[in-house]
Amino acid sequence: MKPNEWAGYTIPSRSIELRRHFPLPGLLKLAGIARSTFYYQQKAAQAHDKHAGLKKQIVDIYARHKGRYGYRRITAAIRQLGKTVNHKTVQGLMTKLGLKWVTDVTEFKVSGEKLYLSPVMDLYNGEIIAFETSKRPEFALVGTMLKKALKKLKPGENPILHSDQGWQYRMPAYQRALREKSVVQSMSRKGNCLDNAAMESFFAVLKSEFFHLNKFSSVDELQNRLKNYIHYYNHERIKLKLKGLSPVQYRTQPLAAH
Repeated sequence: MKPNEWAGYTIPSRSIELRRHFPLPGLLKLAGIARSTFYYQQKAAQAHDKHAGLKKQIVDIYARHKGRYGYRRITAAIRQLGKTVNHKTVQGLMTKLGLKWVTDVTEFKVSGEKLYLSPVMDLYNGEIIAFETSKRPEFALVGTMLKKALKKLKPGENPILHSDQGWQYRMPAYQRALREKSVVQSMSRKGNCLDNAAMESFFAVLKSEFFHLNKFSSVDELQNRLKNYIHYYNHERIKLKLKGLSPVQYRTQPLAAH
């Protein structure tokens, strides 16, 4: 049985929309539909996504707090609104919604030369989704990274991608690529770096654990070994806030184990 059909009757798809402008009894009489049939089918039409309202609340709260709230704080905020909800349900929906990525650029110096790194991180588990390196701070550095990241999106995933107000992120080509994938762009206010705290933390770990503890004869060597470290960071390096798992291990665990 289709959502708008019951006992041989078909409820016009626009009938719910028309209720905003006309009295319901008149619409039902015009359509020849009993009131009980209408409400039955209205409920059935919404049953395909029982979490539609909850998803909207999650996104609204997430956006209001600029991505700083994790699933536990969002759960608490929803409960303050008088709705009973389980934190695991909120966590699962946030995962499906793919709410926020963050990106930035950092530089390294070796033997008088520079190497630039442009990664994008998933704030859900701190995983580096994609990255690109270049010896020059050209737009291709960020553009190539973005292409790699967008290829990782599954159908229906439309994350927010946050950055500072760097010139690369204000380029029409960058913004057009986001729009084509329905990815929402977010940029920090001038003088406010709090939104990029997670990426700054990654850069600090990267340089203290990898760059400053090793010697590199050239930027080419650094470039090659950097790939190995990021793979290690994603797949092997455990995080206490991820319950002793690496980012990839945490992402691939059954939801109930999170």
